Amino acid sequence: MKLVFKGKTKDVYDLENGNYLMKLKDDATVGEDGRFDPGGNTVGVTIGGLGEANLKLTQYLFEKINAAGFPTHFVSADVEKAEMTVRPAAIFGKGVESICRFRAVGSFIRRYGMYAEEGLALDALTEITLKDDLRGDPPITKETLAVLGILTENEYDTLTELTKQISRLIKAELAQKGLELYDLKLEFGRVDGKVTLIDEIAGGSMRVYKDGKSVSPLELVKLVTG
Repeated sequence: MKLVFKGKTKDVYDLENGNYLMKLKDDATVGEDGRFDPGGNTVGVTIGGLGEANLKLTQYLFEKINAAGFPTHFVSADVEKAEMTVRPAAIFGKGVESICRFRAVGSFIRRYGMYAEEGLALDALTEITLKDDLRGDPPITKETLAVLGILTENEYDTLTELTKQISRLIKAELAQKGLELYDLKLEFGRVDGKVTLIDEIAGGSMRVYKDGKSVSPLELVKLVTG
C-alpha cells in the first residue's frame, strides 16, 4: 500500500482498487493547557487501544448515519486492526472542519467567555474552521470561504445543514445511553462532486458528559457500543 497522508491521529493509504485505507492511531490531541481537547492541534496523549476503540465507535456511528441516508465515505471497517476502508474524497482547500455545539465549552468559552458561561445551551450552533495548525485552526465565515475559493456558498449551506442534522442524530443516539453530547467535530469533503461526511467520528472528536461529568474517549466507546 502507498502512504498518501500521515496525520496526528491516523495514516491513509491508497489501496489501488479505487478506495483508501485509514489506519487509526492510539494518539489523542490536547489543547494549550495540556488536557485532552478534540479541537487541539498537538498530540499530547497516547492511550493504548485508543485506535481500535475509536474505530469501533466510528463504525457504529457511520452505520447509523448511512442508514439515515446521509452521504458518507465509509465502506467497511476491521476493528481489530484499527483500519477503515473509505471512498476517496477531495478535501476543501487544505481541509476545513465543522464544529457543532450544543453547550458552550472549550475554545468557545476561551473566545466568548465575556458573554457565555460554561454549559450554556447553544442549540446546534455550527462553526467552520480551517485545518491550519500554524494559525490555530482559525474560524472562517461563509463569505470568506467563497472569496478564497475553498468552497462555494451553496456547498457551505449544504455542509452546515448536514453538520446539524448528523450531529443531532448522534446526540439522540448518545441520549439513549444516558449521555449528553456537548460538542462534536466533523469533516466533510467532496465525493463524486457531492458534499460528503469524511474522516472518523471518534471519541477524540467530541465532548460527552454523563451526570455532569466528562466521559473519556475510551469510556465513551464502552458506554455506546457495549
